[in-house]
Amino acid sequence: MIETIFIAILAAKIKKYKIKPLFKSWTVYPMLVMAFLYIILEFMIFKGVYSPVKYSSQFKLLLLLSVFILVVKYNLYINSIIGSVFVLLGSLCNYVAMKSNGGKMPVFISLSKFTGYAKADIFSKVNDIHMLGTSTTKFKFLTDIFDVGYSIMSIGDILIRVFVFIIIYKAIECINVKENDFYTM
Repeated sequence: MIETIFIAILAAKIKKYKIKPLFKSWTVYPMLVMAFLYIILEFMIFKGVYSPVKYSSQFKLLLLLSVFILVVKYNLYINSIIGSVFVLLGSLCNYVAMKSNGGKMPVFISLSKFTGYAKADIFSKVNDIHMLGTSTTKFKFLTDIFDVGYSIMSIGDILIRVFVFIIIYKAIECINVKENDFYTM
């Protein structure tokens, strides 16, 4: 999810919004702490320590929940409803992919082979919801096929991340609008 945070900040920068004011409030730090913990989890996987993998879904959930602090602080309720639609769509995509593949999410490893993030034998070491994708995989386009070298995502995962993008971007926008309103008084 860290890349989603960076993309939202980059989009705000492109719109010439100031980013610094976001970091002047404590409300962004729970999300950043959770993102940092998730990076540690990813690093452990790189090092071949797979025991924390069973907690990755809880980390993702806590990261999403930490974003709600921004929703409340900046009154982004409408935006959170829009983002929640993306979360529901993403969750539905992941559900369909798993349900049609025996309750497991098929993973297609490509770039991660070269970076060392994932190896084909990981699924025998880690007993979680993932399995190695094969030619018999159903709804392949909904499975974990987007391999960025340090994470393998599905279209559902990407849709869920849209929520985080919307909230961070809108929080930065809100801060800038309030700051501009303050200076125009």
